[in-house]
Amino acid sequence: MKNIYVPLFVYQVKTLKQLLKMKRYILILAVTLAFFTIEAQKKHIYHTAGNEIIFSGANMNFNGTDVNNNIRFTLFFHTQQQLNFDLTDNIGLYTGFAIRNIGLIMEDLFQNVGYDVDNTHPDYNKNTKIKHRSYSLGFPVAVKLGSFSKNYFFYAGSEYEWMFHYKQKKFIDGEKYKFTEWTSDRVNPWIPSLFAGVQFPGGFNLKFKYYMDDFLNQDFTGQDFGQEVDYSQFESSGIWYISLSVFINRHMIERAVDRESYQKTAYR
Repeated sequence: MKNIYVPLFVYQVKTLKQLLKMKRYILILAVTLAFFTIEAQKKHIYHTAGNEIIFSGANMNFNGTDVNNNIRFTLFFHTQQQLNFDLTDNIGLYTGFAIRNIGLIMEDLFQNVGYDVDNTHPDYNKNTKIKHRSYSLGFPVAVKLGSFSKNYFFYAGSEYEWMFHYKQKKFIDGEKYKFTEWTSDRVNPWIPSLFAGVQFPGGFNLKFKYYMDDFLNQDFTGQDFGQEVDYSQFESSGIWYISLSVFINRHMIERAVDRESYQKTAYR
């Protein structure tokens, strides 16, 4: 019985540590927002919304072997909702929330993609593709510098994301297998990240993000598609991505409508 409860205890301890880290992050976020809200009460506060097209990669290592991974392209389902605090036309802050589909794709020999097997296994040395992905709910905070009246600025910040719905797919011998689960313990439940980007006039946005913790949970042991796995053998599974977005700014729409109304009136 002791062997059964030890992994559960270790997982609970790690989850508690992550919750404590999250509480510190939320406290810092709350204090920062309180300060900027007070400063921005007579300034410019507004909402923006955008999508996200993500090109992601990963740094994968399994049992000391660098695992080949493919660039992952996703555009559904992604949404970003931002509350902006512009202290001046050149400096500001934003926070909000985002939902996105993140993950990684490994394509290598069977024994290198998460299965610790020897050469007697029937799938040994077979080309195998494994896809791990999770939907995440993220809470960013960032500083903006530039010209907000021209909608042209740079930004940088941090985000904490909760991995709430997991899916895994396996491709081997022309066959596909998959399963999904909510709040899976195969991935770390909360993952922090750093990001930076540039917002261009017209709404286009370019961003780079780096996740500061591994995607896969190294404490997980169990079965994937009937095969015993031990995720502690993944020495790294860090994700990064580059994304393209289009942000809708209500004030940009209002200015466009005002210009069109002005032109119609001027040429009557």
